[in-house]
Amino acid sequence: MYDMLRLLADLTPLNRVICSSDYDATIAYMRDVLPFREHRYPASDDYNGWAIPPKWDVVAARIDFQGETIYDGLHHPLAVMALSAPFSGTVTREELRRHLHFDHRYPDAIPFHFRQLFRSWERDWGFCVPRHFHDGLEAGDYQVVIETREEPGTLKVLDYTLQGRLPETIVFGANLDHPGVANDGLSGVAVGVALFDALRKRSKPLNFSYRLVLAPGIIGSEYYLGRLPDEERDRVLEGVMLEMLGSPTELALQYSRHRQSSIEIALADALERSDYRHHTGEFESALLNDEYIWEAYGIPMASLSRYPYPEYHTDRDNFALMDEGCLAEAVTALLDAVETLEASAVIRKRFSGNICLSHPRYDLYVDPGQVAFGDAPDEQRRRLRLLMDTIPTLSRPTSMNLLARRVGLPLTLVEDYLAKWHEHDLIEIV
Repeated sequence: MYDMLRLLADLTPLNRVICSSDYDATIAYMRDVLPFREHRYPASDDYNGWAIPPKWDVVAARIDFQGETIYDGLHHPLAVMALSAPFSGTVTREELRRHLHFDHRYPDAIPFHFRQLFRSWERDWGFCVPRHFHDGLEAGDYQVVIETREEPGTLKVLDYTLQGRLPETIVFGANLDHPGVANDGLSGVAVGVALFDALRKRSKPLNFSYRLVLAPGIIGSEYYLGRLPDEERDRVLEGVMLEMLGSPTELALQYSRHRQSSIEIALADALERSDYRHHTGEFESALLNDEYIWEAYGIPMASLSRYPYPEYHTDRDNFALMDEGCLAEAVTALLDAVETLEASAVIRKRFSGNICLSHPRYDLYVDPGQVAFGDAPDEQRRRLRLLMDTIPTLSRPTSMNLLARRVGLPLTLVEDYLAKWHEHDLIEIV
């Protein structure tokens, strides 16, 4: 299996804010890992009101008191508020505290303050500090320096596609940004790389196409999907965001908004077959990250994570937190889900509207019976009728496994019934 810990050790310490020298270095690193395609969006690209932030690097950052540096803003990537404005001057303790951000849950953690990355037109200067530092400041004047280097930013997104027999594409996404943390985003990148490294070495050709998309959170997915050519985006069926997968907490599968994707059903089955600690939840029950961006473009997007975990959005989310066994569990579950998907036939509808299935030309109508006329309830026929009613509503290629799960019938029975639809050229089985 690909060495996920090496990738995490190499990239976790970098100040991977959305547009920065360290993010550019991360892009270069990843392109040596897999043959990614790089998408670039310049600062002038105004899309849906989103603003690409400037390229931002911290040159110097410190707080001095009575001639001594009491806080070094370069000691951790989170120590300076992301996209902080530059500042140099003397301030009172009260003024300084207005520019210090701390985690109210923990006395010794440095929080991740990211809001300015999405509001680059409204910026302040500031540090992120442990609460005990904020509370322990003595009365007096403090000398503050935040020196930054800035230029117009270029938003960068990577994708890598394994072409299968079918053009329909299953996407796995992960966030490549988030400065100085390991689990939030970067562990998903490591798992995604290991998954695709295994898939490209698979002995059997793939049926579906698969794509790994690595983007800065929210804004990266918005530009990627919004600027992707329509015909390419239309081939993307569904996907799974890989988010926080290295912590020693249980796996969490969050379903897409309408639970309508084959990959999430296959992943749920894979988790049930395993002995991994896990739980499932409805859309937005745990996370609200890039999933809602993909859903807005009509692409069902589930997520696999280990959320919640107590270190979230703090410097406690570090390389030491990463558990190799937890990372490997995620890769194995995803591979199992892909194999389930690959083993199932897929149907494409070849008609619009509703067919008169009782017509002798088709003879596909399922009569569930009528209790008023003395017909005994027949649960199997009721479910078969549900399958019959579902087929006209399909808007995308759909796996037989998913249909069988939806209606609660054995796969063999579903296959037999759909074969009759195929004989009448109403559906294509691929």
